[in-house]
Amino acid sequence: MSAFDFRTVPHIHVGAGSAARLAAVAAPLIGERRRIFLVTDPGVRSAGLIDGAIAALEAAGLSVAIFDKIVADPPEAVVWAAEDAARGFGAEVVIGFGGGSSMDAAKLVAMLLGSKQTLAQMYGVNNATGPRLPLILVPTTAGTGSEVTPISVITVGESSKMGVNSPALYGDLAVLDAELTYGLPRATTAATGIDAMVHAIEAFTTRLQKNPVSDALALAGLKKLHGAIERACIDGRDTEAREDMLLGALLAGQAFANAPVGAVHALAYPLGGVFHVPHGLSNSLMLPPVLRFNAPAAEPLYAELASHIGLHASTQGLVEEMERIAASVGIETRLSQVGVSHNDLPRLAEEAMLVTRLLVNNPREMTQDAALACYEAVL
Repeated sequence: MSAFDFRTVPHIHVGAGSAARLAAVAAPLIGERRRIFLVTDPGVRSAGLIDGAIAALEAAGLSVAIFDKIVADPPEAVVWAAEDAARGFGAEVVIGFGGGSSMDAAKLVAMLLGSKQTLAQMYGVNNATGPRLPLILVPTTAGTGSEVTPISVITVGESSKMGVNSPALYGDLAVLDAELTYGLPRATTAATGIDAMVHAIEAFTTRLQKNPVSDALALAGLKKLHGAIERACIDGRDTEAREDMLLGALLAGQAFANAPVGAVHALAYPLGGVFHVPHGLSNSLMLPPVLRFNAPAAEPLYAELASHIGLHASTQGLVEEMERIAASVGIETRLSQVGVSHNDLPRLAEEAMLVTRLLVNNPREMTQDAALACYEAVL
């Protein structure tokens, strides 16, 4: 066996209703600190999802400031605004509460307040060194796995996505509360769930850092997600399905945090940056053509994944099931449905080639011509 490293967050708490007990759950981490800065988005706040957590924190004598201006694929300016607000408040603990964008932004706020680095100095792999403020992450979607990854992705300039990837970004505490996901719309449940399944699939087939621990987590995560995604879409208040979705996303997140994703994500990123297609949907759209492209190099691994969830042991079996799920839950399956035209494809392929930090992990070398063909296959 080749040598490998595996890292993850030190504390994970799972339990329906746990957000309303956040002060008690996080008490060992918060300690004597009294100023809590919570990062979220307008939708999460207006839905009342943070209310129980805020009430619990304030009842414990803590002072809470809320920054609720996070948007999907947050631009640098939003992160800087959150940093300024947190610094002005005198934040001592940061909570990321929401989807991947809120948690990603919270990680960076905690880093910016705790270290002397600028955001520009953090971009890339292992460039963010800390220290940072104590960090709590509470997901309200079951998809990104950001609560257990050391990665933040934000938008730089008009449409480019930049990543900060460093062990310093692992949170101190991840809190999974299925009740927070009850009200998720069917389309969001579906897209984020498929996003998590993509994490598991790509972690299991990554070229450079595949390892037995990530493999086990990817298999377990994929099985939970596969068994729960359609149930959660049919009945949004199915607690068991919702909890399985959260756990599946977390397990897949732990997997790809250590065995990085590849070309599905690389080709999905321009869809988010240029056309503002939600990240999970972007991954769902690009999964089938990339799996088919990778099959000559990854057939045995795709066959193992397919067999693990009860399918015909082949790339085709896996692809057909992912296409069936997308159709079953009613999300878009063609780029033309999200505003992409044939004339846009060359630009998308060019931008995808810039995501070298992910393309190097792909089991088969992805060229610009191959990327263009993948986009054309699902136009």
